[in-house]
Order: sequence, then structure tokens, then C-alpha cells
Amino acid sequence: MRLATEPGPDRQASIAVARRAVELGITLIDTAHLYGGGANEELLAEALYPYADGLLVTTKVGVARTGPGGEWKLDGRPEVLRDQVEQALRRLRVERIELLQLHRIDPDTPLADQLGTLRDLQVEGKVGRIGLSEVTVTELDQARAIIDVVSVQNRYNVLDREHEPVLAACAAAGIAFLPWRPVAAGAWDETSEVAAVAAETGATPTQVSLAWLLGHAPVVLPIPGTARIDHLEENWAAADLQLSPDQRDRLDRAGDAAA
Repeated sequence: MRLATEPGPDRQASIAVARRAVELGITLIDTAHLYGGGANEELLAEALYPYADGLLVTTKVGVARTGPGGEWKLDGRPEVLRDQVEQALRRLRVERIELLQLHRIDPDTPLADQLGTLRDLQVEGKVGRIGLSEVTVTELDQARAIIDVVSVQNRYNVLDREHEPVLAACAAAGIAFLPWRPVAAGAWDETSEVAAVAAETGATPTQVSLAWLLGHAPVVLPIPGTARIDHLEENWAAADLQLSPDQRDRLDRAGDAAA
């Protein structure tokens, strides 16, 4: 989402970031129709096509410029979802989107119509697997009665655990949980527990936050966004950071206190 897509040096920097991610061994990249109306999908294809073996580029549909003044709004009407998937196939240069996520549930369109459309696209071979984004436990249960849900993408980090029940439901069902905004940027200061653990480990607060997520539940797949290679490499290094049980317990309590 953070990658610049307009022609010029910033676009070239975005391409370099995407390519460096694959070089490092990152195997999942998250995009969406909302990110520039498909411009982000086109950027990733320019940077990475043909895609490396094992690389999963997942995109999201269900937000469109169909508001009264042409503004973005939730839009899960079948014709909108189908059109956005067709656009994504062309932009990503693939015949099938291996993981397609519904960006948000549209309250003005029956859930069965939204998910039924994605299921139809799956049957047609245009979609491999289906996920959801920003859902409650109840909504997840309702969706699972209609389709096989393989992933959930909700806002979640060490200091923002509103969706802890959703994570628990995903862990129980073996559903991948992709926290967006996995780093609570600006939410800590020098006296915070995150900063204290960072000082103890010689890591950055960002790395501590990501390491906590990676060890919190086996289904967690953080998707930190960045537009810079140095930030990308900082994020990636968090995979090697081992937090002690005491440090994890302190971070758990800090999150409880922030709730």
C-alpha cells in the first residue's frame, strides 16, 4: 500500500523494494484494488513478473469508486467484485489469483451474494483460495457456512488487540491471520514496555513488535508495509529476534493495559 506508483524515481524505488523483498525470501505480498485503483497491482507485476516459485501475491476486492461523487466506498455487488477480479488478473498477469480476499463486507449487499460471487470465481478457476478482511467472529462464522475461509486480515498489533477473539477463532480453525498495521508506529515512547524490551535486546521497537506477533500464534503472518529498503530489511530481521518468556509476558501485559 505504501509503494509509490506514479512514474519517476519514487516508482523505481518501489520496484526496488518489491524485488528486494523477494531476494530476502519473503513469500507473501499483499495488495488490493483500493491501492491506487489497481495501480499497485500493476507495479508489482512490473517488478516481479514472472513470479518466483513459491511467491504468493494476494489481492483484495470489494472497495470501489462508486460513491455519489465518485469516492471510494464498500461495494460488494457481484458485478463489481467480478469486474475487479478480472482487472486484477490482467494487471497481475496471471490466470488465477491464488488468494483473493474480500477487503470489507459490504453491509448493503447480502453476504451470500458477495461470497457466492467469489465462490463462483473459484469454481471457474479464476480464484484459488478465499479470505476475508476486518471481520468479527460472528461474521467469520457466517462466512464459513458459505465458503472455505483460509485467511483473515484484521488490524492487530502488540498494543492493539481488539481482534484477539478473531485471532483465537482463526488459530482454532487453522485459518491464517494476517495482521495489518502490525507495528503500532508512534504508539510507544522511550518509557514504554516495547521500547524497554528493544533496549534489552538491541533491536528496534518495530522488530520487537513483529517478533512478538510471530511468536504469539502459529497462524500469524504479519504484513508490515514500507516504501524503503532499509525499513524492509529491518522488518525482515525481526524473524531472527528471540524474545524471552519474561519479555513476552511483559509485552502481553502492556497490550492488556492499552486495551
